[in-house]
Amino acid sequence: MAAPTTVDPTTLRSVLATDCGSTTTKAILIEKVDGAWRQTWRGEAPTTVEAPFEDVTRGVLNAAQEVAELSGRKLVKDDGSGVITPQQSPTEGVDVYISTSSAGGGLQLVVGGVVRSMSAESAQRAALGAGAIVMDAFATNDKRRPHEQIERVRQLRPDMILLAGGIDGGTRKHVVAQAEMLAAARPRTRLGGGFDLPIIFAGNQEVAEDMQRILGPISDLQIVPNVRPVMEREDLGPARDKIHDLFMEHVMAQAPGYGKLMAWADAPIMPTPGAVGLIMQTIARQRGINVLGVDIGGATTDVFSVFDGIFNRTVSANLGMSYSVSNVLAEAGLPAILRWVPFPIDEKQLRNRIGNKMIRPTTIPETLEELKIEQAIAREALRLAFIQHKEFAVALKGVQQERTIADAFRQVGQETLVQMMKLDLIVGSGGVLSHAPRRSQSMRMMMDAYAPEGVTELAVDSIFMMPHLGVLSTIHEEAATEVFEKDCLVWLGTCIAPIGECKPDREALRVQGTLPDGSALDERFSLGQLRLYPLERDEQIELQLTPLQNTLDLGEGPGKPITVKVRGGQVGLAIDLRGRPIVMPESPEQRVPLLQAWVEAMGEYGPGGQSRWTGGH
Repeated sequence: MAAPTTVDPTTLRSVLATDCGSTTTKAILIEKVDGAWRQTWRGEAPTTVEAPFEDVTRGVLNAAQEVAELSGRKLVKDDGSGVITPQQSPTEGVDVYISTSSAGGGLQLVVGGVVRSMSAESAQRAALGAGAIVMDAFATNDKRRPHEQIERVRQLRPDMILLAGGIDGGTRKHVVAQAEMLAAARPRTRLGGGFDLPIIFAGNQEVAEDMQRILGPISDLQIVPNVRPVMEREDLGPARDKIHDLFMEHVMAQAPGYGKLMAWADAPIMPTPGAVGLIMQTIARQRGINVLGVDIGGATTDVFSVFDGIFNRTVSANLGMSYSVSNVLAEAGLPAILRWVPFPIDEKQLRNRIGNKMIRPTTIPETLEELKIEQAIAREALRLAFIQHKEFAVALKGVQQERTIADAFRQVGQETLVQMMKLDLIVGSGGVLSHAPRRSQSMRMMMDAYAPEGVTELAVDSIFMMPHLGVLSTIHEEAATEVFEKDCLVWLGTCIAPIGECKPDREALRVQGTLPDGSALDERFSLGQLRLYPLERDEQIELQLTPLQNTLDLGEGPGKPITVKVRGGQVGLAIDLRGRPIVMPESPEQRVPLLQAWVEAMGEYGPGGQSRWTGGH
């Protein structure tokens, strides 16, 4: 395993970062240009972890060579034995080479605990935060019999198992029972090779000797501090760190060519989702904001959030835009997708079009109608993955609210940590968002799926650079955040959306301010309106927002006015009075014209779309 880089961050001039994905290896060059960190060149090549190459470094060198040809900088050693480090001259080598990886299916874990909604859920949070895909979660109360659990563990063949259970000094019997179930299953590693399966025990520390006796002989057992040392507190850091270490030592070491790649890298290789989570946390901490991020792929949708410094990640493994598109249909239902299609179409035709996408998952829309249908499906995939995330991102369960017998088992924390009125920034990534033909399409997809409240900025990841920047933040945080702000994010704009019931026949909101050209703005809006105004990212204006009905809330309470400073972006400033939640008529005769009006307001598929400011901006 590569040791952490010894390069002094203050002397860094250039970084080459790669992300080895399941199909594509992406390389970017990050340089200090005129005293500022910028992403300058990028290249990509097919990932080569499988036959006939079976050497991940071939794809890395091919991607690096593309960057070298575009930049005119020699990056690859003449004998192909790695990346040239440190930088020899402005046209040869880089100071640091770093990488992330999700090749070979990423990092796959099984977790276990005593109570499903307590220790097992804490273990799941630790695994997801480390960038893992959780294949299954076991608990003594998950309604499966021991022989069914044993059979399931044998079938799964995970990369490692994380076992929790019991607060320190708490239950012993149930934790031992879980260990004995694993011992009976004798789980094998996914990649084979005669290695013992890593099992991390992060439960009641008083049971450590029993764990050694039961699991030591059949696994590579690692004991770390409890993820739930007391009922009121989680300590996920040690388990996350150990997952990462074992990922490097076991999973990466067994995969073809990763031994070489680890030797080349100047910092430990990170699982791709773990790196994305890291840059999200870094940005939230540095800017003091609450962030929601999503990466929607062909098979899965990852959702990340940081609220009040608490990080959560979920993987919706059955919600995606190609291989899992039929799962989106099954879970959302046809009417839910149909409600976002802005033209008349019958249910049978829509079902057939979704079926075609499942049969040919790698195709992209060829007609405008196909694009509109795909973006309707994307709204539901994003919405459903977000619902799953909110259900998982809750305060700790099992904590007693009152010290009485009646409340001994009452669970708190059913309310999600994800509070939309407190959200400052939504970041979208994945092909359907990052590569939409018009940025306004991406903005409204996220506005529709997430229904942001109050004042929220929206952005998309330009070229899925977040993994590279996540691993860069471990060695040079300032460079990572500077590139994130300047080159990674495409700022779309700001959405202003009040919440609360109000009468549709009366004006609901007054917006006042001074425009960038110095002219005055004073407009009133009614329920149901969606308006977009041109406002650039480097233009900041101050607005006074006054509810005209006492039930309307902009974040300070019902009926209370607020003053906010807002920035624009490539799309602009959206005033969204469609209500929360967004409710649409069931009849196509009413729904389709309403959708078409929203499409026109945002300028999504044709000319126009941006209203002019009343003041004549």
